[in-house]
Amino acid sequence: MPLSMELVQAIRVRQNNGLPEEILEKARLHIKDTVAISLAAYKRAPIARQAIAALSIGTSGSAKVIGSSLRLPPGHAAFSNTALAHALDFDDINDLSRIHPTPVTLAAAIAAADIGKSPAVDLVTAVALGNEILCRMGRAVEPKGIGADANWFLSQLFGYFGAAITAGLVLGLSDEELVHAIGLAYMQAAGGKEAGVGTGSQARSIYPAFASMGGVQAALLASQGVTAPASSLDGPTGFFPIYFGQNLDVHQREILLDTDSWTFSDTSIKLFPSCRYSHPFIKSALILRDKMDLSEIKKIVIGVNETAAMLCRPLADRCRPRTLQDAKFSIPFMVAFTFVHGRVDLNNLTEKALDDPEVLQLAALIEVEPTQHDAPGLPPGDIRVFSEAQEHQYTHILGPETVVDEVKDKFIQCCKYAGIAAPDILWEKLSRQMDYGLVNACII
Repeated sequence: MPLSMELVQAIRVRQNNGLPEEILEKARLHIKDTVAISLAAYKRAPIARQAIAALSIGTSGSAKVIGSSLRLPPGHAAFSNTALAHALDFDDINDLSRIHPTPVTLAAAIAAADIGKSPAVDLVTAVALGNEILCRMGRAVEPKGIGADANWFLSQLFGYFGAAITAGLVLGLSDEELVHAIGLAYMQAAGGKEAGVGTGSQARSIYPAFASMGGVQAALLASQGVTAPASSLDGPTGFFPIYFGQNLDVHQREILLDTDSWTFSDTSIKLFPSCRYSHPFIKSALILRDKMDLSEIKKIVIGVNETAAMLCRPLADRCRPRTLQDAKFSIPFMVAFTFVHGRVDLNNLTEKALDDPEVLQLAALIEVEPTQHDAPGLPPGDIRVFSEAQEHQYTHILGPETVVDEVKDKFIQCCKYAGIAAPDILWEKLSRQMDYGLVNACII
């Protein structure tokens, strides 16, 4: 049986068995978090507004854009909503899969529901199932930051399939139509990582948005009878052989097709608006900054593996980023910023930070050493700080734990950033109204 059909059957098993309440509750929390980030980005992230403006030229439609009364064609709306959710680098992430799931699946679900046909599944179920498959595709290739997986933004590359499946579930596609949607998603799949590895651009802020748009379009094409080969994932020139050099082995297929556990359960909600790989280092810097005065620091050494090293090269550019996107994707800059300011949030990590003399002066003292092996998940935040008299070292290991109160605090922070007067009321409103009408509740 082709892998695409096996994948669809695994989805149906989860759907027919019903989702555990803890997974549904987690999906609700991630949806609220994603909505709040999107509201903040709609008001304060120029790149997201630029993308929406570009997609609005000469077109209109029925699909909603979070935070506005704008209506666009489904694919364009999906792109816009994912761009909003990712633009601030504050979206959720599964560390072991290296995937940002909810920005992709939520946008796809909303766009599919807005075509006017009664949704075949509720919003929370659609997002939870889409997230699970998206995270499992990431886990199946076991990304370690070296090898073929290191070349791709996996949220984008696998996002085409996650969005197609999520939109297809909402549209009520049959098993065969879902297989076709997967094949049509494969025909669009992309996600080369140069937009992140390279410096001086804004493009990495919106990379998952292409996947949302493509996945929705794949599902809509399948809904109208357009077919694609069932061998799209594992045929001789299928997705895995072409993009990863070989088909999944037996162990990897078991990870992808397992229906007994939930990979989505280990997905984290970010508490800092920067690349997730910088977060262990931010945590270490917060501990170390209390151990000495900034004026005493002579050198900071950051210990990295190959994955973290990508966020440190070229060191001169990473220490003096030209765009806010580069700053958020730079471990050296984020370490220096944390030492200077003692906190990292939407209000202080702004364009002005790029010219902060204290941050730039401290960043110039940073060195990078390859002290860690590549492994699945996040690298430890290994930092050593040297003064004339002493050395301090701390290594923070960041886990996937999510604390609801911290997420609510983040929700309120994002809403205030967006100019919403009563974020607590909106939190409660979304808690009661977790359906496809939630976008209407968020127009401000």
